[in-house]
Amino acid sequence: MPDTRDTLRSSLREKRHGLSTEQQMAASLALFNMLGNQDFFRVAQRIAFYQVADGEIDPRMLLDLALSEGKSCFLPVIQQDNPEFVSFAPYYANTELVPNKWGIAEPPASEVISPTNFDVVFVPLVAFSKDCFRMGMGQGFYDRTFSFKIFNRRSSPMLVGLAHECQLIDSFPVESWDVRLDAVATEKKIYRPDTA
Repeated sequence: MPDTRDTLRSSLREKRHGLSTEQQMAASLALFNMLGNQDFFRVAQRIAFYQVADGEIDPRMLLDLALSEGKSCFLPVIQQDNPEFVSFAPYYANTELVPNKWGIAEPPASEVISPTNFDVVFVPLVAFSKDCFRMGMGQGFYDRTFSFKIFNRRSSPMLVGLAHECQLIDSFPVESWDVRLDAVATEKKIYRPDTA
């Protein structure tokens, strides 16, 4: 089972890395145009974003829009005293980011927010299915952090995966600990599990 996921993971990461800078920018703009007007984004006051590290679709324009509208924005941090989980620290336009051990820029973790206290969390992913299961980088941070949603899918926050359309795959082995997303948005469309 792990072999299948690992093979898929590496082939989809390669596909994502194969996108040109122009394709990446066009995809990010299309994503912004689609999500910036969605009701769930408009009404959200506390939103977690992520920093691009491995060819992921870039939510930076959405982050800038959220900041300009006075929303509370957060970025992921991995804390030494809680290394199995992803934590989230506040991010402002003037926040200085520092690279973590994987080279991903993080805000200072002076104050972290409980995962249940967000309206929306934008989640990076390597692959996804139409019914909104995601495959991440294999560390399990997001699945462990939001595992409470396995038992109560309607609980906050709304988990929205962001991906390139080329990361959609028909199916992959789903494990008992995989947290299903509430939606996945690509540059082409928004997938929701209840309409798959």
